[in-house]
Amino acid sequence: MRAADGASLRRELVGRIAGSGDLTQEAWRRAVEDVPRELFLGEAVFRLADDVRGDVWQPVRRGSMTPAEWSQLANANETGVTQVDGITAAEASEPLAGEPTSSSTLPGLVVRMLEVAGIGEGDKVLEVGTGTGYSTALMCHRLGDGLVTSVEYDPKAAVQAEAALFVAGFSPTLVTGDGLHGYEANAEYDRLIATCSVRYIPISWMWQVRDGGTITAPLTGWMTGTALAHITLGDDGTASGRFTEDNISFMYARPHGRPPRAHYRIGMGERRRNRIDPALLGDRTALWVAQLAVPSAEKLGVGDEVILLDVATGSQATTEPVPGGGWQVRQHGPLRLWDAVEEAVLTWTEAGRPHRSGFGVTVTPDGQRVWLGAPDGPSWNLPA
Repeated sequence: MRAADGASLRRELVGRIAGSGDLTQEAWRRAVEDVPRELFLGEAVFRLADDVRGDVWQPVRRGSMTPAEWSQLANANETGVTQVDGITAAEASEPLAGEPTSSSTLPGLVVRMLEVAGIGEGDKVLEVGTGTGYSTALMCHRLGDGLVTSVEYDPKAAVQAEAALFVAGFSPTLVTGDGLHGYEANAEYDRLIATCSVRYIPISWMWQVRDGGTITAPLTGWMTGTALAHITLGDDGTASGRFTEDNISFMYARPHGRPPRAHYRIGMGERRRNRIDPALLGDRTALWVAQLAVPSAEKLGVGDEVILLDVATGSQATTEPVPGGGWQVRQHGPLRLWDAVEEAVLTWTEAGRPHRSGFGVTVTPDGQRVWLGAPDGPSWNLPA
């Protein structure tokens, strides 16, 4: 395939992203048109091998495809999984069962994050989560290498990203390490953008972003509820802002990932009738609210049969339908998980069930809390 054909595919990609509303700025349009994404996929990617299970991944090698096929794959507005449980697609000789640990996120989401972060000419940016380096390249294209610093936790991903960026003609500051610590040597930053999900805002980020600068990061938890925070640093050492309307999430930052599952037995504990339908947790915002109430718990089950397990204490809650209608819950352990979930969800319901953009977050040296409606509204502490 000729280079011109790759350029044509990138223009088509730009059209698809712009048509979805995720791309509105001409500078990002030019970046997507000019940066060849195929350079950042390495020699192989994973594709789902089993749509039913959803956790079996088949390596697809560049060498097994024609150049045209590989270019088509690279310029699709789709996520390319590049690593599963620490094993890269290039290393895999057969399908793997596991969870993705690195990927080349779909371009539309990448660009949307860059636009939400408000990154513009002259901004000095810290990116937490280099991944394949594609988003780093887009920022270098717009801002110049000297204004971009990117930190990657995984050494394998960092090496591959550095090589791809070099081939693409970019040389930002690249750091292999824990991005939750930021990178103080290049501070202060105008914008900090996280392409990994975190349970709370690391205080080191606050120290490294200038007053009036912003942090854009997906806040998540072990129940997988996620909301995209965009907060502004004040001159008093605090930061505050609202969550956006975007349904954006990334893989956990490695140190914030879910620990091994606690042991549990279904049906243990005291029984009582429910006050809410457990199936309501199928709603993204309801799940997010429930997670705020029990931040160290994970959720299993579907529909009206929900299991909550608290990693910290071993507490659990199990819901089930009751013959004749309604539901009941059994709770066991020092924490009454379902009690806390019900209170939070009922508070949200009484407020009219607003989208996650109806919430905000305030970060101070003494703690972090998510609030509903306004800073003096109902609030829940993050596990900082």
